[in-house]
Amino acid sequence: MSKLDKTARDIKTMRVRGALNIAITALKALDDVLDDEARDTKALIRKLELGGKKLKSARPTAVSLPNAVNYALLVAKENRLLSLEEFRSEMHSSLNRFIIEQEKSLEKIGAIGANLIESGDVILTHCNSDTVVTILKKAHDEGKKIKVVCTESRPRYQGLITAKELSSYGIPTILIVDSAVHLMMKKLKVDKVFVGADTVCSDGDVINKIGTSQVALCAKELDIDFIVATESIKFSFESVMGSLVLIEERDPSEVISKAKLPKVKVMNPAFDVTDSSYIDMIITEHGIMPPQAAYQLIGEKFRSRA
Repeated sequence: MSKLDKTARDIKTMRVRGALNIAITALKALDDVLDDEARDTKALIRKLELGGKKLKSARPTAVSLPNAVNYALLVAKENRLLSLEEFRSEMHSSLNRFIIEQEKSLEKIGAIGANLIESGDVILTHCNSDTVVTILKKAHDEGKKIKVVCTESRPRYQGLITAKELSSYGIPTILIVDSAVHLMMKKLKVDKVFVGADTVCSDGDVINKIGTSQVALCAKELDIDFIVATESIKFSFESVMGSLVLIEERDPSEVISKAKLPKVKVMNPAFDVTDSSYIDMIITEHGIMPPQAAYQLIGEKFRSRA
């Protein structure tokens, strides 16, 4: 099994998880492909295209993956007239610069998001988001006394990852079952909700871990700020063109063994869509914006792909 095939498998099985981490891992796999044997630049670009197609099929909903792959293929197309060795050198440099930019974006979001947090805040988060965890750690480092409520985020329990990471960092953390969100928002007097995103559509709708939309509904009803923190690589250019993001349906065995309910159809959607009207703001490495500004950011960031 090639390294790219292993990467695609690890992304599909969620051994590699987190939208930004998926994108960076995919780019590193394509960077490795650049060192494969090829008779000329055209042949190597073909290998990149085939590898990119395989990677993009691994997780259909997390738009950071196709965005990262498409960036690599765009750069390859722009440099197609270079000699084989010149092409390899330019591609290695471009991909590594892009990876570094993405890693730095996390730090920028952490600093911006922490500014929105006040000492004494009780914050609820859903699933496991590197951007949200970075924000909360930054706020804690600044001396702000915060408490964090984490949902379990069934069926894969990513919320347990968040709870363990934050509690190990010294942040007071409470774990709740997903269905207790509304009750605990009131009982614990939650001040703000922070979530990440797998995809941001051009109309400002956000696709994230299943259950996010229900958290947003509860926050809206209780007049609690619902804040999305995400890198701009997760904004969907395809949504501008009218393409709908496919909601990934995962193996029912993640929910329950078929042997226990042999006659019951079990559905396991991995994501849902939170309407922009339930989102108070989106934090990116470019700053804070209302969800309605997503179209403009997508236009500025991906104009070269139009």
